[in-house]
Amino acid sequence: MKLSCCAEFSRRSLLGAAALGGLAGAGLATQMAFAAPGYTGDTLIVLSLRGGFDGLSAIVPIGDADYYRARPAIGVPKSQVIAGDGGFGLHPAMAPLLPLWQAGTLAAVHAVGQPNPTRSHFAAMEAMENAAPGTSIRSGWLDRMLGGTGATGPLAGVSLGGALPARLLAGPAPAVSMTSVDGFTLAGDSAKRPLAGALRAMYADAPAPLAGPAQAADRALTATAALRGAAYPPANGAAYPDTELSDALRDVARLIKAKAGLAAAAVDCGDWDMHDGLGTPVKGQRMHDNLTELALALAAFATDLGPENMARVTLLTVSEFGRRVQENASRGADHGHGNAMLLLGGGVRGGRVYAKWPGLAPGALVAGDLAATTDYRAVIGEVLQKRCGFGSLSSVFPSVTPSSFGLAAAR
Repeated sequence: MKLSCCAEFSRRSLLGAAALGGLAGAGLATQMAFAAPGYTGDTLIVLSLRGGFDGLSAIVPIGDADYYRARPAIGVPKSQVIAGDGGFGLHPAMAPLLPLWQAGTLAAVHAVGQPNPTRSHFAAMEAMENAAPGTSIRSGWLDRMLGGTGATGPLAGVSLGGALPARLLAGPAPAVSMTSVDGFTLAGDSAKRPLAGALRAMYADAPAPLAGPAQAADRALTATAALRGAAYPPANGAAYPDTELSDALRDVARLIKAKAGLAAAAVDCGDWDMHDGLGTPVKGQRMHDNLTELALALAAFATDLGPENMARVTLLTVSEFGRRVQENASRGADHGHGNAMLLLGGGVRGGRVYAKWPGLAPGALVAGDLAATTDYRAVIGEVLQKRCGFGSLSSVFPSVTPSSFGLAAAR
């Protein structure tokens, strides 16, 4: 029997899920978790920019002359940035986000990174999603965050999209995978062929390790039935582009507005590994076009939710590492370290770049990379405390002190 939703539960129940049917393949993925009724914090959305996002192109250090010396071909000219403040400016492809920046609901944090940098995609992503270096903890930090909210419902964890980035939700919290809300069905199930009922009966008396995945899928199917039966028109004139990222964010917005108790979502967006052809800040160049797609999707998401819903949402971006400061001969940039994060939400104190800026002079670099002066976990930690109701961070990020930028207002 195959689940077209391709359920993926916690790592320890993965084999049980595999016994029910094949797992989803590669591509964009979104993971969602629905909290216990008592959770009153923000919906936390983690947007992973896979491949090594070039924060130096997106959030341009226009006040640092060494940036232009290192990037004579691909550096974004001061005359082309938007929202410039003398120190930093936004890449012009981020123009769809300018109203959010000016409204103070979009911000950036620069010179962030991991405590033990590596230029290996796999190792860096593993470490970023585990977020507990030097410990024996093997769960994902989002799974640990959900544990702090008491998430236990039938949709306590959901992966939405084509791929299964399991590391963030690895751990005891249940997780279900679906390609989309509308596509979350049991293949072949109908009134004439009640496969869901047969599945329910088949596992009714089975041992828990075997019954758990099937029963969790059944509960999740029931919980999403009403949504699947209703069309979803975006609100407030929001126009989502025809991209996988937009499709995922539209489903996130749909679930938020359905008041399903969404506590956390993780969306994956790849193709940021630009060793060549990163290009100049004009249409048709890789970085410009990728940033345009990202900006349009985020702008549509915020428009769709509207101020009332955005007041209870915080979205942040992460990437496994940044790019080297010096451009290469292929008009790209190789794997680096220090990077930039974006934060979007009603509680974000936006319209500015937060940074302990180390500078880009050769002597300030770390093996040719922007030095990371702020741990990315500290930024997330400040959001968890200010917007998600956490006190101590020890259960999520052991030995991490939250940043003190004041980048979010306390709920």
